[in-house]
Amino acid sequence: MCGINGIIVNSKVKHKDLSSVIKKMNTLIHHRGPDDDGFYHNDEVYMAMRRLSIIDLNTGKQPISNDDHSITIVFNGEIYNYQKLRKDLESQGISFNTKSDTEVILKLYEKYGTSSFEMLDGMFAFSIHDKSQNKVFIARDFFGEKPLYYTKTEETFFWASELKSIISALPSKPSISKEGLNLFFKLTYIPAPFSIYQDIFKLEANHFIEYDIQKASYQIKPIQKITHKKLDLSFNEAKLKLHDLLMNSIESRSVSDVPLGTFLSGGVDSSIVSLGLSKIVDSKIDTFSIGFDKASFDETDKSRLVANLINSNHHEFVLKESDIITDIDSVLLNFDEPFADSSALPTYLVSKQTSKHVKVALTGDGGDEVFGGYNKYYMGKLNTHYTQYIPKFLHRSYKPIAQKLLSTKDDNRGKRFKLKKFIDAVDYSGNNYWNIISLGFQTPSALLDDNYTVKNVFSYYSKNISNPKTLHDFREVDRLLSLEGDMLVKVDRTSMLNSLECRSPFLNKALWEFSNGLPESYLINKWDKKHILKEAFKHEFPEDFLNKSKKGFVVPVGDWLREGLSSELKSYIEDDLLEKQNIFNKSFIKNLVNDHLSGKKDSSYQIWTFYTFQKWYLNIYSKS
Repeated sequence: MCGINGIIVNSKVKHKDLSSVIKKMNTLIHHRGPDDDGFYHNDEVYMAMRRLSIIDLNTGKQPISNDDHSITIVFNGEIYNYQKLRKDLESQGISFNTKSDTEVILKLYEKYGTSSFEMLDGMFAFSIHDKSQNKVFIARDFFGEKPLYYTKTEETFFWASELKSIISALPSKPSISKEGLNLFFKLTYIPAPFSIYQDIFKLEANHFIEYDIQKASYQIKPIQKITHKKLDLSFNEAKLKLHDLLMNSIESRSVSDVPLGTFLSGGVDSSIVSLGLSKIVDSKIDTFSIGFDKASFDETDKSRLVANLINSNHHEFVLKESDIITDIDSVLLNFDEPFADSSALPTYLVSKQTSKHVKVALTGDGGDEVFGGYNKYYMGKLNTHYTQYIPKFLHRSYKPIAQKLLSTKDDNRGKRFKLKKFIDAVDYSGNNYWNIISLGFQTPSALLDDNYTVKNVFSYYSKNISNPKTLHDFREVDRLLSLEGDMLVKVDRTSMLNSLECRSPFLNKALWEFSNGLPESYLINKWDKKHILKEAFKHEFPEDFLNKSKKGFVVPVGDWLREGLSSELKSYIEDDLLEKQNIFNKSFIKNLVNDHLSGKKDSSYQIWTFYTFQKWYLNIYSKS
């Protein structure tokens, strides 16, 4: 169940019929749910959905209403604990007309109101029209796995799973948001609550909108508080508990009335998920992996080893530059706003191939955030020691020299790249981790015209985490920004474009709260990332397999920009275009691009970020 749309019309103009508008909004997300659609209209409220049939194929049609039709819901996602919730409700005498998880949400709300949202374990975005309260409630899941955009005009309130639906309903495109623009060039993506458009927002994860129809106003409220309750567990006790929690999560995410498989990269997370699923289901599972024709980026040998270990039906695809040239527009433009995580390209390709075999794929997404698997967590810790022993004046004096010595001429993300990233991110005032997660331009003000710059890019987020310095702080920043704004966006849009549903067992509230309660040394022990996760499952893999280094889902975009995409890139820095846009510091961006194309200096991340923005601007924003 994979896409929703909605409109609330101001009671003063409720005579206005927007049936054609909601139908157009729904048609634009056909790819998210090609199996079915559904519409609802009552007085001022319109709701619609597209469905990818996964559970309750015969009676799960939406919208679904309660017995007296006073409450109606449209829903996108999956509720993994719906069977338990249903049994609890049935034990209280509540009956059901379908076998769907959608109706479970509806009946829970009817019984407990908005407090029921906290009971849900799953990925979701849904809207409920409650006629008795004359309100609409719109909710988004704990991690933000499912997207939800919204905007309010004088006459209407719109919400949708994808930006394209909202844009289609507006009389004209809104102006570019300065906050969204600066966040994009800083991070390479735009996290909630911002979007690239002024006054169009993303509902933050773990929140819901309460819209009062009579007053034509709304409030945004959290669904539940994030806990950091310390657990009194020995390492061995915690390890055994973790094993059970994750296996239970894998099992809950394997409930499906259609075939399912796994994305298998050969890394720790996807390997554990694939092994876990193979133990739960009765038949051989299907596993899917992707390789690269550039040997230094290819790691298919690791995925093959796991596939042989669990005896899966393994499918392997090789990504070539020609594949990117063919599909790049359809992939990048489907995000509806600039998005520069280059791993979206292989994720799209593996989703495309996977969808030919199954409708649901389990992934390892979230394992790094939940259990501390990123190199950047080292950097955050190292900054504390570095700034303690290296005087600020000394760092400032040799930083330019180090940057020059560590710069590379090709797209190579080895030790030199990582060391340069650390030197660039060092900060003596508490901003180190904000610098570390800034994969685009450290100082967007150098790139952007003065009219578009924002002084404190992270002000909205730093008011809650002003000086992140512990591992749990770093993970919370990632949950709020990079997980919601980057990782989950990438997977949702690329998989849904192929009508494939992806589920991640690591993105489980119980697992997040469990890892939050553990000592940080359980997660990262000296230099061992995801220590407790690997220890919990190492007996099920060959010796030291889970300790093998992993590059991550990176692609050689630096090479592609110098080769097959170079002509297009050059057209994006032509004087006429840059002057017409009046967004960029013309000399800065031209020098950066030309130095990259000539091989003088590699700036793959920055150039790719600029490239994806220009592609969005010319193909979506500037077109009527």
